[in-house]
Amino acid sequence: MKVASPDGWEKDYQMVLDFYNARRQNIANVKPNKAHKILADLEKDFEVNIVTQNIDNLHEQGGSTNVLHLHGEITKACSSNTKRHIKDIGFTDIKDGDLCPDGYQLRPLIVWFGEDVQLISRASELVRLSNILLVIGTSLEVYPAAGLIKDTQPNVPIYVIDPSDILDKIQVSNKMTHIQKRGSEGMSELLEILRKL
Repeated sequence: MKVASPDGWEKDYQMVLDFYNARRQNIANVKPNKAHKILADLEKDFEVNIVTQNIDNLHEQGGSTNVLHLHGEITKACSSNTKRHIKDIGFTDIKDGDLCPDGYQLRPLIVWFGEDVQLISRASELVRLSNILLVIGTSLEVYPAAGLIKDTQPNVPIYVIDPSDILDKIQVSNKMTHIQKRGSEGMSELLEILRKL
């Protein structure tokens, strides 16, 4: 809560800036994995919309073009007043005194505890309109994102890629296929399944 809440920002915004600047530097040299690249390649044959809780830009680096970041983007900054004046900062630091046009300190474009997940309605709509739903890389324990799976239409097949027994967390009547593998290996298997459709 000290670095991921509006209260933490009010108490010590420099500590919050330092925390996210360090996180940004940590991911500066991280590259997309095979799963990211397969998802991007699927755009050749399918309309692919990615809803992610991750705040990195690995989907975009992997080539995906329709990515909705529910919890924000660490490579972007915004006004600490209204989250307006969004600015792409890449992997550079946000410094004390970096102001947006409304005169407020810039902050990371991250959804903190206690803040609304503003893109949840758009994510819900994407899930509702989907013909296939893929769940990958999530514990299905962080809400409201974990509830999105319930927005799937009843006739839409759901594919779950996770090495753990995760299906007991999914309370829907849809036909589900569990690929009990890690991301990259599971995406390779899913790709073979989709080619047969």
